[in-house]
Amino acid sequence: MLVLVVHFSLESILPMPQMPPITQALILLNVAFFCLDFILGGRLNSGLLLYPLGQGFAPWQLVSYGFLHASFNHLFFNMLGIWMFGAELERLWGPKRFVQLYMASVVTAALTQLAINVFLLPQATLGASGGLFGLLLAFGMMFPNQTIMLLIPPVALKAKFLVAIYGGLALLLGLTGSASGIAHFAHLGGMLGAFLMILYWRSQPRH
Repeated sequence: MLVLVVHFSLESILPMPQMPPITQALILLNVAFFCLDFILGGRLNSGLLLYPLGQGFAPWQLVSYGFLHASFNHLFFNMLGIWMFGAELERLWGPKRFVQLYMASVVTAALTQLAINVFLLPQATLGASGGLFGLLLAFGMMFPNQTIMLLIPPVALKAKFLVAIYGGLALLLGLTGSASGIAHFAHLGGMLGAFLMILYWRSQPRH
């Protein structure tokens, strides 16, 4: 999960551009799932989580887990990241490619987590963080020198460095087992999905 990041120069947010439709839809869907699960007392999440293989896994969970969140903070910071990075990428690529990259990140994050569950302590997974990390990786590739301001600590970084830091932290925490309960390898899987999708697009002949 990305936390407490505000980015871009004042020129990029004044005036505030309208949120693109797919980015808006993703945020609204995540909020709707969270509210519905709250109303149902958690029963919605229990059927749509990403469960380990042989322990309740179903194919639709490769996507459904990415619209569920464990707490308001979990939801808030993931949606903040989707707005910050996703809106810029959707304006760059358009809705079709944006959806392709986001869903590739979500699914690849899920597949990575399923593979990791075979070797480590199996755990159910939920949250949009895999898709968000894919957006972060894509943003770093598309806008490597865009300045991003962290709130805690208050440090300005170029996007390419932020991607390297978050990717490195996810790998380190995953290998050491720190912050248990967080699917660090799923975050890396989301980055991998975005990277492979961009490589695929770049390999296609231009018309």
